[in-house]
Amino acid sequence: MNPRHDPRLKAFASDNYAGVHPEILQAIVTANGGHQISYGDDVYTAAMQEVFKRHFGEQAQAWPVFNGTAANVVSLRSMTAPWEAVICAETAHINTDEGGAPEVAGGIKLLPVPTPDGKLTPALIDRQAWGFGDVHRAQPKVVSISNTTELGTVYTPDEIAAICAHAHERGLRVHLDGSRVTNAAAALDVPLRALTTDAGVDVLSFGGTKIGLLYGEAVVVLDPEAASGVDYIRKTYMQLSSKMRFVSAQFEALLSGDLWLRSARHANAMGRRLAEAVRGIPGVEVPRAVEANAVFAVLPKDVADRLRKRFRFYTWNEATGEVRWMCAFDTTEEDVDAFAAALAEEMAAAG
Repeated sequence: MNPRHDPRLKAFASDNYAGVHPEILQAIVTANGGHQISYGDDVYTAAMQEVFKRHFGEQAQAWPVFNGTAANVVSLRSMTAPWEAVICAETAHINTDEGGAPEVAGGIKLLPVPTPDGKLTPALIDRQAWGFGDVHRAQPKVVSISNTTELGTVYTPDEIAAICAHAHERGLRVHLDGSRVTNAAAALDVPLRALTTDAGVDVLSFGGTKIGLLYGEAVVVLDPEAASGVDYIRKTYMQLSSKMRFVSAQFEALLSGDLWLRSARHANAMGRRLAEAVRGIPGVEVPRAVEANAVFAVLPKDVADRLRKRFRFYTWNEATGEVRWMCAFDTTEEDVDAFAAALAEEMAAAG
């Protein structure tokens, strides 16, 4: 067995570490037959559009891109003029983990707000929703939220609806970074549209890679009046795939049946199993609610360093010793139990 492809080697660093779901791989193989018109004028992209409409409504239009940073930048650029800004949580991926791409590549001013749990509220939005008409201040135009959040918390449909109503009353639009929106919907046992279209979200960055795609995310415009020029912006930002059928076929396979739901439910269940397993280990603290497939824990640094030699994961906060563990669609009960047992061994060795 080639150790570089050993299925026994699992990590808890990110759901991006997982491979491609077999049903997605089969969809790519199927799409590989024959010739198709390039740049999105193919039968697979047409079928993908219908699948997105079934989930998000007849007004929805999806624009496949290569990665999540691009989905966010293209979405936000299409929603803002050069003098306008985006309100987001301080922990938002667009603010902390995209290398400054929204501001550097997109030219979009971000207005971050500290939050206790990664979630914005109408009151928190108002901390940055001011200065309208002041030429000296970037004009607030979009509220961007993540579901699930970067801290693993989940917005309910009512919470998103309250944010959208509050934002729309102030002339603001709402963008949802949905890199893990499937996990959020599975955690709450609601349709995808309950967290998006029905709640009033205007534009969605729909995540595919973390839930089993080889590559590909999508900008999904839910209100056509909220975004303009997406087709041109996608091209300008080097996100127009010539062989788009291979991205579109993956989304069709993910969303035409229940693959997205099966995969998300499983990842979430493994997250709960992991949390329960490590809570019983003396000296391990789980400080945050486990609402989907992310588990945060506080460990001694030396324990984390030794454990990382056996399983890959990231430190979330160096100052506090907080780490993050992610479960994926292919995480097994055996993976979770082996990880918890290894953590118990390392904690016991630390005395």
